[in-house]
Amino acid sequence: MSSKINIKNRKASFEYEFIATFVAGMSLLGTEIKSIRNNKANISDAHCVFIDDELYVKSLHIAEYTNGGYINHEPKRDRKLLLNRQELNKMLGKVTEKGNAIIPIRLFINEKGKAKLEIALAKGKKVYDKRESIKEKDQKRDMDRIRNMR
Repeated sequence: MSSKINIKNRKASFEYEFIATFVAGMSLLGTEIKSIRNNKANISDAHCVFIDDELYVKSLHIAEYTNGGYINHEPKRDRKLLLNRQELNKMLGKVTEKGNAIIPIRLFINEKGKAKLEIALAKGKKVYDKRESIKEKDQKRDMDRIRNMR
């Protein structure tokens, strides 16, 4: 069973420099997974925080399920991420350093039908770093154009 659900945070690679990436499961309600399968989620504003040594994702918008009725979920509620203790301790140690954050990169459904969130331990880019990445991207595009002309 191959799933087509692949929701990306395209702004993340421009705003942050990734240090390490992890794939985490999420504790979801029934109407939330149904809404994700309908491709009704947005991770562009989401970020992760530690609450009582557990990792939660905040501001992850999963639209209400249209056929949910009275047992529908709240669209922007905090959702617990499921990681093992070693990964959590590694991230907790790194996140306490200045300038580091944990951000979601991609929301997808794996081959077993489970919703997974790919998160990255990231360091925020400065303005000059962003300019540098734009310059590198432009140079790569120009080189590809030149190669394709020949």
